[in-house]
Amino acid sequence: MKHQTLDQLHAVAEVSTTQPVMSRTQRLVRWAELLEREPSRLLTALAGTEYRAPPERDVMRGDGSPIAVAFTDPILHDEGLKDDSYGEAKRFFELTDHQLHEIVCYCHVGEVMQSSRAALSVRAAIG
Repeated sequence: MKHQTLDQLHAVAEVSTTQPVMSRTQRLVRWAELLEREPSRLLTALAGTEYRAPPERDVMRGDGSPIAVAFTDPILHDEGLKDDSYGEAKRFFELTDHQLHEIVCYCHVGEVMQSSRAALSVRAAIG
């Protein structure tokens, strides 16, 4: 592999150094679409998000959660989704605690939820 500087590459090709950035709405629509691909899939809910102190809530995560579905998507990962924690989902999708609570908390659905239910909640957060 031959390594070249950006200036050298510009001489032979059009090189973009800026990554396209999805809007908040586009990120949320993408997440909803991922959840809708398998509408009957059972996902893990997070327990008691509303009762946790912000530092504890921000690191909450669960294998097979709606957030984990988003994190496995290469497009959202490339857009900057860093992990599948509550705090990262809140930051990346620009959600309030109330909105994210509606999407992932067990108090609405029990320990598991259908993916289609999570998708509806994500779409509701688009507003």
